[in-house]
Amino acid sequence: MALDDLVLKPVHTPQERKIFVRMMLDVYRDDKSFVQPLDYEVLARLHPEKNPLLKDNEHQLWLVMRGDQPVGRIGAIINKAYTNHYGVKKGHFGYFEAIDDENVIGLLFDTAEAWLRERGMETVSGPYNFSVNEECGLLIEGFERSPAVLMPHGRPYYQRYVEGRAYEAASDMVAFWYPARKGFMPERRSKFVAKLVNKDHVEVRNFDFKNFQQEVVTAVEIFNNAWADNWGFVPLSEVEARHMASDLRPIITRHNTVMCLVNGEPIAFGIVLPNINEIIKDFDGKLLPLNWIKFLWRLKVKGVTQARMPLMGIRKDYQGKPLGAAFAYKIIEMVNDSSVDNGIVNAELSWILKSNKAMMTMLEEIGGVADKTYRIYERSLV
Repeated sequence: MALDDLVLKPVHTPQERKIFVRMMLDVYRDDKSFVQPLDYEVLARLHPEKNPLLKDNEHQLWLVMRGDQPVGRIGAIINKAYTNHYGVKKGHFGYFEAIDDENVIGLLFDTAEAWLRERGMETVSGPYNFSVNEECGLLIEGFERSPAVLMPHGRPYYQRYVEGRAYEAASDMVAFWYPARKGFMPERRSKFVAKLVNKDHVEVRNFDFKNFQQEVVTAVEIFNNAWADNWGFVPLSEVEARHMASDLRPIITRHNTVMCLVNGEPIAFGIVLPNINEIIKDFDGKLLPLNWIKFLWRLKVKGVTQARMPLMGIRKDYQGKPLGAAFAYKIIEMVNDSSVDNGIVNAELSWILKSNKAMMTMLEEIGGVADKTYRIYERSLV
């Protein structure tokens, strides 16, 4: 299939997936904020046998080529967990990147939308890479700061092209930039938290790393309960949880995890990741042949100065109640203080639904500044 000098190429082979991943380097060549994700991590996420999300969900990737040069890419997926949970015929697009060219971007979206339409989808939403629980959202504000680990970047012209195709905003998410420091809580708030959590039936601890996989599974159970009523929620399966645990284990440390229990029952959790994007920016996505040595030295010896808090959850029964609020503050306080002790200077708290006014207010209260906005779009296919 061709349009002028453009050729559409479905992606099937490992070599084609590698081109799909590395074409971002050309799109962002003049963008000093861009960080190419590690190739092996993205390739593993795109491998149907390695990513449990892709094993049972129909999906397709495409490249647009101009001669031998990749100039655009996109993916489409029918996420059964989403369609079953909401009872809708809605497909997702994701992994969208392209040069500033109307023909290239038009061909990409025409192809993904047609593929979804042919499979009975009535609505398309995105971007999702490939789930709301992974990288998602189109960056519309905050291009100056480099993306944190497991967060997308983008080009400013993407918004113009997407909205030009009659996509409408479905939801906005916000990333907060936070100057890490001890004693961030007002004294009144600190006393409130201490009064509620310093009780015999309440336990606040770090994860048990001897049982790390099970701790992550427990955290995901809390997450599925805590987020069930949130916009766009898709439940994570135990298989996905264990896969997530395996992915996180090499970079996460015990002091960056918190579990809160009441009478021995896990109620809330929080996880912080070192922002490895800070230390891989000059790698161009490659660990071999020698970048893996630099990676280990920078991570384990020199240390990172930035972190990201991607996951926190409090069971619904405790949301909107004093102890639930106290857990939220206590989790942030614990990971904050330990992070500061380990050299963290700044952290990203992301992402937060812009409609979640309580959390937005809380993060502003502790000194966070909303400096990035991501948008999920959708449009009808009928």
